[in-house]
Amino acid sequence: MSERPVFTYQTRPALDAAQAVMLDAYAELYGRAERSLFAALQAGGKLNDLKRDFLSRFGITARQFNAVRIGLEGKIDSIRQRRPELIAEAQARIKKALKVIARLTGKAPGSDKLHQKKRRLALLQSRLSAMQGDHESGKTRLCFGSKKLFHAQFELQANGYDSHEAWKKDWTAGRSSQFFVLGSKDESAGCQGCRAAVAGDGSLKLTLRLPDALSGQGKRLTLIGIRFAYGHSQIVAALCTSQHVTTKTKAGVAMVKRTGTALSYRFVRDAKGWRVFVSVHAKAVKVSTSAGMGSMGVDVNADHLAVAETDRFGNLIAARRIDLHTYGKSADQAKALIGDAVGALVMQARTNGKPVVIEKLNFQKKKAELEAVNRKQACLLSSFACNSIASGLKAAAFRAGVEVIEVNPAYTSVIGAVNHARIKGVSVHQGAALAIARRGLGLSERSAVSVGLVPTGNGGHVTFELPVRNRLKHVWSFWSKVRTNLKAAHAAHFRCGDHQKDPPPLAPATRSLGAIWSSTAQFRGANRQHNCSADVLEDVPW
Repeated sequence: MSERPVFTYQTRPALDAAQAVMLDAYAELYGRAERSLFAALQAGGKLNDLKRDFLSRFGITARQFNAVRIGLEGKIDSIRQRRPELIAEAQARIKKALKVIARLTGKAPGSDKLHQKKRRLALLQSRLSAMQGDHESGKTRLCFGSKKLFHAQFELQANGYDSHEAWKKDWTAGRSSQFFVLGSKDESAGCQGCRAAVAGDGSLKLTLRLPDALSGQGKRLTLIGIRFAYGHSQIVAALCTSQHVTTKTKAGVAMVKRTGTALSYRFVRDAKGWRVFVSVHAKAVKVSTSAGMGSMGVDVNADHLAVAETDRFGNLIAARRIDLHTYGKSADQAKALIGDAVGALVMQARTNGKPVVIEKLNFQKKKAELEAVNRKQACLLSSFACNSIASGLKAAAFRAGVEVIEVNPAYTSVIGAVNHARIKGVSVHQGAALAIARRGLGLSERSAVSVGLVPTGNGGHVTFELPVRNRLKHVWSFWSKVRTNLKAAHAAHFRCGDHQKDPPPLAPATRSLGAIWSSTAQFRGANRQHNCSADVLEDVPW
């Protein structure tokens, strides 16, 4: 990994009334400067001219202006980078909604559900048109204080407000509820605007540099007794890495430069008071896992993580399920559940010395399918924090020295159900996890091709042909045919009502297939997609 990741730790300091008031004033000034800078930039102002004006206009230092600028640029860049994905997602939703409307029009032309779907389609089309217009013109829309709180003024009673003045108070506080202090590795203690020092009892003392406009009561605000429940030792270690480096210029003049680890701070006010966030570059941990020991495949699902552990030959050693129900949970509760789940998974991988293999998931397509599912399933999938799980897993693995291997997710569900679930006696999700683990090791995925039979449930099978002339095709082209046959077989299976019957006992010849193990190990990267067409790479669960 060429660039070290940045970890952020938080704590809630014990403040007196005067300190809380001073932080409120800092946040109010920061919020006004940030909103004014955004308006000036949207109007076409030049950054250098704006900087000179803002220093005197708001009474802030150059470093504080840079913090405002960088924080604002981060918000603008995130909107611009996310917008193409939102446009593609809206287009997929519209396409799915049109199919649902066409189906409902044939079945129930005058139903209320059809009417609501048409309203939903009109809303999606309006949003898409607005996003495409902003994307073409380069316009950025940014609401300070959140759109949800802004729209609450139009329905005061429904949002718990007795009057517009009560809402205005929350709106003003929400627009000035945080400020950012920028750090640098060549500054004392990693940050000029907020210096941290280790006290005798191991706690931290923060000295916050106040803006010149607020220096009537002193230029600095000191906070003592700061402790972080998580990451305290990492922050202390970062403070101790500062050192002076002597260099010589071309003229032979010696220059002494401070170098260390940058620490950036963000102060955020919520319903309980103020919190302090510290961002620091993580120290690299030596990787202690090896694919030569095997791998641990993870299949991420809406309500659990399916895990399959293999040896170095790709044989299944163990399978487990880690429940992860985020539906109905708050953001903090969901984050805690995800942290516990990925922590347990990474600890198991570190103990066994095996890397973790996950899919390169794109949840955008799954979100588009919400238009065609029932309300309960849509709510479950909407609460599914796929990106949070992946990022949390990578962060925990980095801290523990566990390698994370990402593979293409094409056909892992089909391969897991056909090749592994029935034979190994595991669930289809654990079978998919086994397929993921084997793909991370670069092992073959042709075992079902050699058997020639694909189970459909209740003892039925679909024949899978392998003509000699097609042997040079990539294996995923065959799995595409398997998925198509499985869809047709399952549709016929449910139409005839066989899914309600008890499955017949396996014949001796069929049971013997479970005793056959065939694994043709290939070189790493054997399952590359260079011979695959684009339509083969889509892995839609059947």
